[in-house]
This record gives sequence, structure tokens and C-alpha cells, in this order.
Amino acid sequence: MKRMLTAPDIYLYRECVDFRKSINGLAAIIESDTDLPLDTGALFLFTNKKRDKIKILYWGVPRTKG
Repeated sequence: MKRMLTAPDIYLYRECVDFRKSINGLAAIIESDTDLPLDTGALFLFTNKKRDKIKILYWGVPRTKG
């Protein structure tokens, strides 16, 4: 089981998002609309038009070999 030693940063994307978008589509939104890097281990939250559902994008921190 993976233990969290520190809480991740959480970012809420304020505009509603079409939930038919895939992971790549959500990642493209983050890369084009914000200055935030994806690979920091942060959580990116998206809501639908009704604001009754949430999608969460998590892109893990790259591991180094060694």
C-alpha cells in the first residue's frame, strides 16, 4: 500500500468541462490554460456543466532509477 507522506496540491479548474474528454484531453486543458506542470503529483479537479460530478486527473511524479 502506498502511503502519502504529504498532501498533494489540489487545483480546481473553474470552467465546466465536457466529460467525454479523455485523460489526454484533460491534460491538454491544463497545459494550454495554466502554467502548472502535470508531473508534480498534484490533483486536478474538473466539473461537468451541471456541477454535480467531478473528474480528477492525477499525473504521478516520475521516478528516478538508482
